[in-house]
Amino acid sequence: MVIDCIIPARAGSKSIPKKNISLLGGHPLLAYSIAAAKMSTKINAIYVSTDSDEFAKIAIKYGAKVLYLRPKNLAEDDSMDIDFFKYHIDFSKRNKIPIPEFFVSLRPTTPLRECYVIDEAIERFVTDQNSQSLRSAHKINLSPYKMFRQNGKYMEPFLIKDSIKESHSAARQLFEDTFIGNGLIDIVDPKIIEAQNILYGDNIFLYETDSVADIDEHQDLNDTKANVSNKKYLYLLDYLNRFKKS
Repeated sequence: MVIDCIIPARAGSKSIPKKNISLLGGHPLLAYSIAAAKMSTKINAIYVSTDSDEFAKIAIKYGAKVLYLRPKNLAEDDSMDIDFFKYHIDFSKRNKIPIPEFFVSLRPTTPLRECYVIDEAIERFVTDQNSQSLRSAHKINLSPYKMFRQNGKYMEPFLIKDSIKESHSAARQLFEDTFIGNGLIDIVDPKIIEAQNILYGDNIFLYETDSVADIDEHQDLNDTKANVSNKKYLYLLDYLNRFKKS
């Protein structure tokens, strides 16, 4: 089974300029996803999808491949993930590059992955015959049944649970567990992307993880810096430190 990794790393970011190459432990965030993919026994090729020459040079330095620069219109704040996958598939076909059976996506903004995560997630996904995709996610305490949207000068619940009157004010313990995708690892099927123009399909395998911080603001980056020296991430630093003088 051929599984390729795509690491999305656009250059634009309003909260932290050039966020995907912000330094963490002396290395750019982007490099941590490359290192994790390199340590996987199941990933074939590692590609970085970026719109930046600077990012591309960093990606290549740390051992990834950059086949192209992503068009700027596919790297905007409101660009959809499916668009860079479709561009990668189309580019590969036009240049006679084999399309893998699955793509693993590792986001640079969740740089700290334990060494077993990628291979374990792939193994669970491929052994479940009904799965169309996989997303890592962790539990959160807030149920969508307790969330509101604005309606003029009033607010109304996003969701109503018919079995519970005024569910927005009911005890959280009465609701199902709620999960949020965290970007640690996604797995998608290029056949579904091409045939249905969707990324995940209906049967999204839940790969549950501990809480994962998505680096969006400077404080998120500072919090992650405090954790990078944890021994469970030493395998990443061991790989990355090979490039310190290069």
